[in-house]
Amino acid sequence: MIHDVTYLAEGSRVGIRALTHADGEAFTARARESRELHRPWLFPPLSAEEYAVFADRLIGNEIRAGFVVCERDTGELAGFINIGNIVRGAFLSGTLGYGAFAHAVGRGLMTEGLALLVRYAFGPPLGLHRLEINVQPGNTPSIALARRCGFRLEGFSPDFLYIDGAWRDHERWALTRELLPG
Repeated sequence: MIHDVTYLAEGSRVGIRALTHADGEAFTARARESRELHRPWLFPPLSAEEYAVFADRLIGNEIRAGFVVCERDTGELAGFINIGNIVRGAFLSGTLGYGAFAHAVGRGLMTEGLALLVRYAFGPPLGLHRLEINVQPGNTPSIALARRCGFRLEGFSPDFLYIDGAWRDHERWALTRELLPG
């Protein structure tokens, strides 16, 4: 399913573009296929109704933005990346959340996609200076992805986020524009 799409950034195998309402059917199908992979770390939308709420929070919002990572040869969704808590002024920061879809795991697509998104976020039009990722300590694939993309461990936050019925500890990983690899 190749789309006639203009990507915000392109690599050799993936492109990133803004999340749209039209992505709902493909996104939720991939999320349902990936449910076992995502639990207990992520809870992406699985139905059209959940997706509509998810997309409405991210589209056209000044403090949040949603992106999809697409395979360039097929247009298939490989994963998603969100930037939340976007702060302007002296801080110029945002917090990343992301998830791969099961068919894309182990293929390096999210590594390429996250690296593209980081460069996009640090450049115009977003112009951010710092990106942070908060990861539960047991989520080793997510930590490995952050590490591969140049994020450094900055600290530990006990009882940081309420996920799946409990307050969960998180590690804080961050990257600033000056530390951007290569």
